[in-house]
Amino acid sequence: QVQLVESGGGLVQAGGSLRLSCAASGSIFSINAMGWYRQAPGKQRELVATITVGGSTNYADSVKGRFAISGDSAKNTVYLQMNSLKPEDTAVYYCNAYIPTGPDYWGKGTLVTVSS
Repeated sequence: QVQLVESGGGLVQAGGSLRLSCAASGSIFSINAMGWYRQAPGKQRELVATITVGGSTNYADSVKGRFAISGDSAKNTVYLQMNSLKPEDTAVYYCNAYIPTGPDYWGKGTLVTVSS
């Protein structure tokens, strides 16, 4: 089993910054990649950013140049640094762990609210 716990969400004004953290525990060696997804009210969950165990990253076009995903293997933690936040970034942000041979794991989410 893999457990994921997100933290760092909150209320911020447009143009501000937040850093989200996702701490993984359990069978962490089975994880091939991790990512951040978000879901706004009334919308489907969407990919924000991913990072592989080798350090390769990918971003949604909507966040390129503003967000940065990183990982600290020693702490079993992945981060999402969010800068220049916009009201449209408001959503519940979920941490995901991808395991090729089994089901994905998800955290419970952390709410990010960006005010105008």
